[in-house]
Amino acid sequence: MAKRDYYVILGVSKDASKDDIKKAYRKLALQYHPDRNPDNKGAEEKFKEAAQAYEVLSDEAKRQQYDQVGHENFQNMGSGGGGGHHDMNMNDIFSAFGDMFGEGGDIFGNKAKRRSPGKPQPQQGHDVHKEVVISLKDAFLGTKESVGYYHFFECTTCDKTGCQPGTNPQICSQCRGSGHTQIRQGFFAMTQTCSGCGGHGFTIPTPCKECRGQSRVQKYDKFSVNIPAGIFSDAELRIPGKGDAGLFGGPAGNLFLMIRILADKKFKRIDDDLVCSVMLTYPQLVLGCQLEIESIDGTMETIKVPKGCAVGEKIVVEGKGFEKLRNKTRGSLVIIAQCHIPKKISAEAKKALTDYSELVGTEAKDSEGSILGFFKKFLG
Repeated sequence: MAKRDYYVILGVSKDASKDDIKKAYRKLALQYHPDRNPDNKGAEEKFKEAAQAYEVLSDEAKRQQYDQVGHENFQNMGSGGGGGHHDMNMNDIFSAFGDMFGEGGDIFGNKAKRRSPGKPQPQQGHDVHKEVVISLKDAFLGTKESVGYYHFFECTTCDKTGCQPGTNPQICSQCRGSGHTQIRQGFFAMTQTCSGCGGHGFTIPTPCKECRGQSRVQKYDKFSVNIPAGIFSDAELRIPGKGDAGLFGGPAGNLFLMIRILADKKFKRIDDDLVCSVMLTYPQLVLGCQLEIESIDGTMETIKVPKGCAVGEKIVVEGKGFEKLRNKTRGSLVIIAQCHIPKKISAEAKKALTDYSELVGTEAKDSEGSILGFFKKFLG
């Protein structure tokens, strides 16, 4: 094995930098790794060959000697760094991967989280999500809602250490603080979470009695939240630091409040407009009128219905809608005209309507986009 020039094996030039040599070796190691080429003797030989070339060219002293004496002489020198390389052990190659690809990593780029051996590492707490239900009126005016829920708080008994006062965590004896162990079977190497410490790299021999070694405890929390005027349904409010407390002194997560707005019987929201309908009599629509309506917040608004107002026509009062969250301007109050049709009328009213019909005519006027109707007779 390794009868070819090491530079040729790695596919680099003789003036290649250490980074270039490292990148070239990593590419070949990924390509010919036994885990990716099971039962492939050719790939195994190329894997060993690349490792041998990298071992020499990545070491400045060995590389200098290799360049001076040449490949054949270097191979025959034995003690010069080349003689024993044809019998390289696969376990030795695998053990070099920690240095080659970074501490705690493997050849396939999986990085284990760096940790200080025997010392708990702060971890951020989880976010908490809750739903708040409010009325359309509350969304129009803004409101203050009380929110109650269980979440984790930092343990004050042990000061977030998880240990009883006066004691400390211990380095895990099985993984020596790495949080994982490696099992090798032939050419295959498998990394798994350490069963002794659960992947933490440490154990707590005398856990805090309050938090049982978790550095935090669950409690009920209740406080008031200001919901701004103009809030939309399904909007999400973020309350920093009101999620779960972090582990071992890590930062707390956030509380996310999903706002759900109930439908209102009289009003609805379209974009930033407050929309409602008003029932008018036929004379009011024909002759026009001025009237007062009560808005969603209880204030009275005077509106003017124009003469000849059609059913479905919108009467717009600017600046009386929902407050816009971004620029604090307001949408409009939109009133949609509807016509009240009585089901029962007096004989006197019926006669008046009949007389009115004869005065204005009984044939509908054609208009664009409408179906022309012809009067036949009044129903009884």
